[in-house]
Amino acid sequence: MTTTDPTDPDPVPMHRLHFDTPGPPRPAELPGGAPAWLVSRYADVRQVLSDPRFGRAGLYAPEAPSLSGVPDLVNDPDLMFNQDGPDHLRLRRTLRRAFTPRAVRRWRPWIAVIVEELLDRLESLPQPADVVAEFALPLPVAVISRLMGLDESAWDRLRHWSEHAFSDGTHAGEQVASARKEFSAFGADLLAKRRRAPGEDLISGLVAAADDEGGVPEAQLVSLVCGLVVGGHDSTMTMLGNALLYLLGERRETWPRIGADEEAAGRVADRLVHLVPLGDDRGSTRHAATDVEVGGVTIPAGAIVLADCGMANRDPEVFPPATLHDLFAPLAAPTLSFGAGPHYCLGAWLARTELQLALHRLAARLPDLRLAAPMDAVAWRTGTTSRSPRRLDVRW
Repeated sequence: MTTTDPTDPDPVPMHRLHFDTPGPPRPAELPGGAPAWLVSRYADVRQVLSDPRFGRAGLYAPEAPSLSGVPDLVNDPDLMFNQDGPDHLRLRRTLRRAFTPRAVRRWRPWIAVIVEELLDRLESLPQPADVVAEFALPLPVAVISRLMGLDESAWDRLRHWSEHAFSDGTHAGEQVASARKEFSAFGADLLAKRRRAPGEDLISGLVAAADDEGGVPEAQLVSLVCGLVVGGHDSTMTMLGNALLYLLGERRETWPRIGADEEAAGRVADRLVHLVPLGDDRGSTRHAATDVEVGGVTIPAGAIVLADCGMANRDPEVFPPATLHDLFAPLAAPTLSFGAGPHYCLGAWLARTELQLALHRLAARLPDLRLAAPMDAVAWRTGTTSRSPRRLDVRW
């Protein structure tokens, strides 16, 4: 696991986090001190994420220890990610067709248009300019807003709610609860509007699919809408901000090839997703419904398991250390950054497409792009479980 303290006023960049060497499953602790098991080898983590005996719903049973001190969206039992079995599949089916590789390929042309429009605006600004505010943040917000049929007037509110949805505990509980109440009201209102006047957007499709599926509780649909908002922009913004800090600050030699070769930019995007986590806490938590043997160790029924994808993504038995940081080399095995098994991230193809297009076109349009200040001067976003530069001034 990482030894970085996320409360440190000067945390290291995400690509410099220290990872312990993966090993057999071993006893560990949750942040609040409750006992857990740490699973860190690639095969073991993949098993935990894929085996239906390890679920999410059991984490929210009345007797289960609290995973968060604040009522954040991530730990909402109604969220699709926190459902298991038939309940999870019913919700997942309402969105599965919307995020297939084929669907994302259809979206690619208009995503590319958004990228070019943002680059036009960036190039018109005086230097140095903040590439987070002008590119890394508005790109995924514009994409998810178009998919959901929202206009720019909602962007500031979406960002505010997302920050509280991913609260790391530093926001007051009342503040988070208030933001969640507003967010849920927004989601419920959006669902109602699309029922009255359906369109071609993602939420209209969700409503129609839920009606066809039948039996989907309204609270779960509201949480699904809120989850789409958060997952649709926070993760991509975080990935892009951290990627630019790493590439411009330490891997500037890769920039010309990223700009010249879109396919190579895709491989770089895959490597960056694999190597650079979204936040300091990389454990994906599960509950063991029965005794399960993992990596030669029996994990008892009722145990909470931390599946550390960051350590697993560096397992030397799977990812050769000699090529681990070759940004243009294809991955030796599927990354676990998007999860695995029934809870695999539905938005993986969309996130990869946005990151590939953003890096390729930014490098092609601004081949001389460089940081305007040293890396250690970067101010980090705080208050959320994801972490990336709050601003990143660049010149070109």
